[in-house]
Amino acid sequence: MSNLLNLSAFEFSQKIQSDDSIVIIDVRTPQEYKEGHIPNSVLIDIYSPTFQTKISELDKSKDYYIYCRGGIRSLHAGTFMLSQGFSSVQ
Repeated sequence: MSNLLNLSAFEFSQKIQSDDSIVIIDVRTPQEYKEGHIPNSVLIDIYSPTFQTKISELDKSKDYYIYCRGGIRSLHAGTFMLSQGFSSVQ
């Protein structure tokens, strides 16, 4: 299993601006997402009972960038995705 790459806010911003093929997944709650989110990000609330199902429906060949407020939820989501066979999760 690959390791997750923990990007700084600046590195994250640079990566998502330079590659339009990536998928940004926001794992915060719907309320947090509603308060503000990265354009074109996909909300998949890590606390939702359907989180694992929604993740399993994603294309494993794509590059995913996971976003949350503080980094803990994105770490858990990314670790889960890697355990499910996703190869490019940051």
